[in-house]
Amino acid sequence: MLDSSAPKLTARQQQILVLIQTAIARTGAPPTRAEIAAELGFKSANAAEEHLQALARKGVIELVSGTSRGIRLRRADLQSIHRDNQLTLPLPGLAQLVLPLIGRVAAGSPILAQEHVDQTYSVEPGLFQRTPDYLLRVRGMSMRDAGILDGDLLAVASTREARNGQIVVARLGDDVTVKRYQRQRDHIELHAENPDYPTIVVEPGEPFEIEGLAVGLIRNNFQN
Repeated sequence: MLDSSAPKLTARQQQILVLIQTAIARTGAPPTRAEIAAELGFKSANAAEEHLQALARKGVIELVSGTSRGIRLRRADLQSIHRDNQLTLPLPGLAQLVLPLIGRVAAGSPILAQEHVDQTYSVEPGLFQRTPDYLLRVRGMSMRDAGILDGDLLAVASTREARNGQIVVARLGDDVTVKRYQRQRDHIELHAENPDYPTIVVEPGEPFEIEGLAVGLIRNNFQN
């Protein structure tokens, strides 16, 4: 039964609303105006802001000033939005996974901290062995022979544990690296997949933490 009191949204407003919902579900935070603009192909963040203002006027979201992610969902019954708005969205990614892309990671801060998120990507869930939590931009060619190249986007599932032979995202002191994990009896080895790079040996007591497992790869076609 239709809820006649629910706001009627344009197709573009519905796209933005779904993008906001998906980002919050995946990352715990709404997207920035710039991320919305990039995702939907707007020329500037101002176009995203105009649509957000329209959604706010219709009572679907609340805009909070003073923060780039100041967007709150207001309706608890978003599923009741008028059937006219239940569209097959022309942007396939909005029905798929929306993952944060992590750029450089600051020392000592969580890898998924908002300041590390460069933008978001919509991706096909079937690309991956298991559902990833984020994408990490690969830097360098140390994993070349595993098919992981500089600039690629590595899909990562957050975890603190790994089995020998798995490719992990590991934190070594102030650095985050992608390597193949091997636990020995009295130390840990992180192996590169390129003979030009040495094996990293982590001795007991040295700062080390597994941040996640590699579960897929996207060859980045959006590099500048």
